[in-house]
Amino acid sequence: MTEQVTKARLAPLAPPYAPEIARTLDRMMGGVAVEPLSLFRTVAHNPTVLDKFRSVGTYLLNFGTIDPLEREIVIHRTCARCGSEYEWGVHVEIYGRSLGLSDDQLKATVTGGAADAAWSPRQALLIRLVDELHGTGDVSDGLWTELAASWEPHQLVELVALVGQYHLVSFFTRAFRVELESFGARFPRQH
Repeated sequence: MTEQVTKARLAPLAPPYAPEIARTLDRMMGGVAVEPLSLFRTVAHNPTVLDKFRSVGTYLLNFGTIDPLEREIVIHRTCARCGSEYEWGVHVEIYGRSLGLSDDQLKATVTGGAADAAWSPRQALLIRLVDELHGTGDVSDGLWTELAASWEPHQLVELVALVGQYHLVSFFTRAFRVELESFGARFPRQH
């Protein structure tokens, strides 16, 4: 995986924020009195995009119908395939570990594949989905048939949306060179 350069291309906004931006950032951070993530403060250069980004992200993380552990496998693999150490590391520390992803599974999202022993057959389907969408922008008929046997139509839409949303997140973190959060995990090194 490619490591991110640490010099930001767009400096994250600093307080005091315009009222509209302050409200959106507060909502994105769940009302917790901590500095908003660098990613959010960087996207805040465009308040309209920030608000839409918040809406989709909030739905997928808080109101989606995909099992949270499976959601995180999709997010971690997408971020890893896109080389977004920033977002992968944030999700490891905020969601992945607390939802039960093992160290082997976290490593496999970066350095493994669908055949990795860390995955159950169902989880391997998610890895294959991310890999096919990432590699081709499509899903093969065979994989689609396997996915449709395990997830409902509304969940299939959600799975594809997750991959797309976290491609967008990865584009933001990589293109803007968002500096890594101090608390975020780092990609495992390949041997």
